[in-house]
Amino acid sequence: MIEINYNPDVLSCLANLSNDEVFTPPKLVNEILDMLPQELFQSKATTFLDPVTKSGVFLREIAKRLNDGLKDQIPDQQERIDHIFSKQLYGIAITELTSLLARRSVYCTKKANGKYSVCTRFDTEEGNIKYDRLQHTWQNGKCVFCDATEEVYSRTDDLETYAYQFIHTDKPQNIFSMKFDVIVGNPPYQLSDGGAGASAKPIYNKFVLQAIKLNPRFLSMIIPARWYTGGRGVDDFRKEMLNDKRIRILHDFPRASDCFPGVEIKGGVCYFLWNRDQMGKCQVNTHQGDQITSTANRYLLEEGTDVFIRYNPSISILKKVENQKENSFARLVSANDPFGFDVREDNSFKRVKPKFKLKEESGTIKFYYGGYEKKGMGYINPDFVRKNNSWIKENKIYISKAYGAGETYPHQIINRPILGPKNSCCSETYIVIGPFANAKVCENVISYIRTKFFRFLISLKKITQESRSKVYTFVPIQDFNESWTDEKLYAKYGITQEEQDFIDSLIRPME
Repeated sequence: MIEINYNPDVLSCLANLSNDEVFTPPKLVNEILDMLPQELFQSKATTFLDPVTKSGVFLREIAKRLNDGLKDQIPDQQERIDHIFSKQLYGIAITELTSLLARRSVYCTKKANGKYSVCTRFDTEEGNIKYDRLQHTWQNGKCVFCDATEEVYSRTDDLETYAYQFIHTDKPQNIFSMKFDVIVGNPPYQLSDGGAGASAKPIYNKFVLQAIKLNPRFLSMIIPARWYTGGRGVDDFRKEMLNDKRIRILHDFPRASDCFPGVEIKGGVCYFLWNRDQMGKCQVNTHQGDQITSTANRYLLEEGTDVFIRYNPSISILKKVENQKENSFARLVSANDPFGFDVREDNSFKRVKPKFKLKEESGTIKFYYGGYEKKGMGYINPDFVRKNNSWIKENKIYISKAYGAGETYPHQIINRPILGPKNSCCSETYIVIGPFANAKVCENVISYIRTKFFRFLISLKKITQESRSKVYTFVPIQDFNESWTDEKLYAKYGITQEEQDFIDSLIRPME
């Protein structure tokens, strides 16, 4: 009989191979497994699938629990180990490299039927951890299963295709030709789409939906929290998740590093427990550091909203605001690229830089262009403006459409507003608030924007850097013939001292 020895635990300090492959620490895996009914680990009939196996840590930790839970039913340890690995644990590796790593972690050898394997029943090298190299199925330049672009992911046989086996099929049930009681894992989060910088499209949602399609008794995955408010490619996924009352437990980490030490994921991460046979409210747990700071049993979708309200104490504040039935501030916020300067080179993502000057010349107007150079303000011919030409001569406010990289609590949430004078415009770096009747009204609007109250309501929809018009939806319009302070707003909406303290814990004064 081969003894199982898990020390030292190399998986606790395994570095991530890429942004798409975030490895899961054993401690976190066990916290996820703790959500499951523990009697599952005391049954020799329970079957488990990790459809996104990387290090094999999920299967390994499940095996440890089963090995302990089945001692009385299968007293002989070798017979028990053989049964667990051959009849209860299954995995689908995401790459050839992770398949070898997972087999080494789970079977103690990269060949499941090898001399040193802890399981003596396998006839194949792969055992129950599959990896089949697949190619994408291209149609009109994109993969029909994962939306990968052919230009980026059409690979030769010597390169990894990232055509993940679990989602590149209409019939995932045929991979193992069996049903599973529990599906758990940490799927790849995104695929580069060939755009500028870190441009990428989400893919984690496809793994969750494919797992639900298999209809297990329980499903738990850890994924980015960006789906709370929708965004690129996950609007439909958000709707499905928020309306699915089978999600019974949610653990939310606004700072991903509290979950994955040393890893930054914009908007944080979460893991959940989906229970096929039980519907109801969800236990929502908010984490900060190593503490759960808030727990509430509630539906993921609050009445009158279309996003998940992240912080439990936020709900009472939002209800007080909604009870006033005021128009939304989002009505005053422009769409992206308000003056039409987001122009790209032909057949490229590369932007065409606007032809502006650093010094004023006859016939030019002020041009706010933060992002091209550090100074941020130059002069441009108004003939170059492609949209909203009538705004040029109006009073308005400019504010960055993206803000928040690297912030720690409490947040500022949005960048400082800039008074946009008459005879001015801005690049696609900014969005426009307004226009307004005069500069005094603009100043009063800016006083409102600077309040913690205003920025707190934005934070309910803004969990990434993007600050597009929709994040202003929950903010009510005020009478801008007067200036505004937090004290006036708290009094108007009946915000209690406890609620004010909560806002203070999230939002810092604007610099």
